[in-house]
Amino acid sequence: MSPADRQAPITIAISTSDSPDMAALGLSEGHLKEATAELALQLLASGANLAYGGDLRAHGFTRLLFQLVLRYTSTSDLQDAVRVTNHLAWPVHIRMPVDQIDQLAAELRGAADLVLLGCDGARVAMDAGRKLPSRDPTEEEWRSGLTAMREFQRSSTDARVLLGGQVANFKGSMPGLAEEALVSLRAGQPVFLIGGFGGCARDIAETLGLVGPWDGSRNGWAGRRRLEEWTGRDLNNGLSDEENQALASTPFIGQAVMLVLRGVNRLREQRSEQEVW
Repeated sequence: MSPADRQAPITIAISTSDSPDMAALGLSEGHLKEATAELALQLLASGANLAYGGDLRAHGFTRLLFQLVLRYTSTSDLQDAVRVTNHLAWPVHIRMPVDQIDQLAAELRGAADLVLLGCDGARVAMDAGRKLPSRDPTEEEWRSGLTAMREFQRSSTDARVLLGGQVANFKGSMPGLAEEALVSLRAGQPVFLIGGFGGCARDIAETLGLVGPWDGSRNGWAGRRRLEEWTGRDLNNGLSDEENQALASTPFIGQAVMLVLRGVNRLREQRSEQEVW
């Protein structure tokens, strides 16, 4: 990686949550976490920054990403360049005790950032957030706050990777991964779909024509039809049609990571060429 890459790293948003299809695929929840960890670690090693929009559950994906970045920065010579940002939507942080957020922010200082967002997507300063009493958000706050967070994240990142994802029992107007894909596709942001772990990411890949129907296909979840106006060629991620089809279908995380890194490197090259001109 060149000094120029270190000065202006590409920022990748990772969209993931538990997949309802792991058992049907002969896999466990642990496999999805291992896949997420491998993806995050390889992106960090390539010089990328990471962003995530999850909550702070003790055994959730957010904690996993934070553990990875802390472990990586403790052994890497790229401490100043490697970062992970967690965007906390209004309905997520408004119901959390302030001391919990303060403690985690202190533990991660220098390696990761917590960004609090309002219902309109505007940043909320930590000092201002400390003055907000914890409470349960309304359904409308869930819908508007999650959408605003996803729009903010799209505007502050360079590409998005999706894998797994629930399609039921979600907060907001549609499954989280689906809305994140929709926000990115509308803006022309590069999107990488890893479909081998099933879930929402696999359903999106099917909708975009990258993979065919299977026994676990689900057509009825809220918002799926809103993705029908796009195809695999709209992913804008530097990969060929064949490479995107492979990424959407491979059950091997090593192959998926290789394809994502290939696309990210091509995006870097495109950006470098644009900066020259």
